[in-house]
Amino acid sequence: MTSPPAGHVPASAAGTTPAEPLLVVADVTTGYGRTVVVRGISMTVSTGQVVALVGVNGSGKSTTLRMISGLLPAMSGTLRFGGADVTALPAHERSVRGICHITDSRAIFPALTVEENIRLHVGGNRRAARDAVAYTAEVFPRLADRRRQLAGTLSGGEQQMLALTRAYVTKPRLLLLDELSMGLAPVVIDEIYEAITKLAAKGLATIVVEQYIKRILPLAQTVYAMNRGEITASGAAKDVEIADLVQSYLAGDGTGG
Repeated sequence: MTSPPAGHVPASAAGTTPAEPLLVVADVTTGYGRTVVVRGISMTVSTGQVVALVGVNGSGKSTTLRMISGLLPAMSGTLRFGGADVTALPAHERSVRGICHITDSRAIFPALTVEENIRLHVGGNRRAARDAVAYTAEVFPRLADRRRQLAGTLSGGEQQMLALTRAYVTKPRLLLLDELSMGLAPVVIDEIYEAITKLAAKGLATIVVEQYIKRILPLAQTVYAMNRGEITASGAAKDVEIADLVQSYLAGDGTGG
């Protein structure tokens, strides 16, 4: 595994103009107020690619996702999405352009039913709402059985599935998933990972912050390791030795979220 150069863009076939990835993070520093948490990170994500972002708690993974979605500003560096510089754009404008961020809080409405939560994703269009509910039932059958149940009464895994339906019905270009499997049973994690694989096959790019390295590596094409707010290693997931990966981010305690 090697650290990526700032703003690295892979070359395409010889004689053609290099194709820019969907997301390019180039030497970005960010944090909270005046407190720097993530320093000079660079990474790229291409259409349909699943990227794993791993590291100890407090290494800066969640802060990185918040910066990409616009919940935190970049103190320096640039962020390009879909070929455009979006460094200065607020979160809602990045969302409109196709960045969907599902945080570890899941952001569902517990007092609404499963069906009502899904309908909110598509607004007031009745046909789109019906299609969204029907599509969700195909992807997550257990939610179909609970469509009239209050979201707050669902299990943790079912709530995560409900949160993930936003990525299906709003059709984003980039999905950011924070601590996807935290506290969930292995069988539920398998269902969610299968859904992510299907989304990737449809061209959705995904960055997954994950604590279970052995589970995420078979799903991902690329992995980035973080430690103390910096990307310490990166490489093709299929070529990564878990022991080397762990060593790259266990050198010390983290300093960020």
